[in-house]
Amino acid sequence: MGNAEVHILGQKYVIKGEGSEEHIKHIADYVDKKLKEAYASHPNVTPLKAAILTALNIADELDRIKAEYNAISSNIKNIEDKADAMIKLFD
Repeated sequence: MGNAEVHILGQKYVIKGEGSEEHIKHIADYVDKKLKEAYASHPNVTPLKAAILTALNIADELDRIKAEYNAISSNIKNIEDKADAMIKLFD
């Protein structure tokens, strides 16, 4: 379990988590980057709305990655099934 001091939008936070300090800092940097993107796209947005926009953007990204992962897993399963069928032909 790690502890890390991070900065998000100039605010200091001490985060405790399951991952290493480096992992926590990496995630915090990612969130900071995404929040800055939200502010760049909507300069007059309130902090709460920026946080919600950022959460929605990250959730959308996660959902897309899950869909891609599921498609790849399905393709791998199909390839494995075909390989098994071909192997059985030679048995």
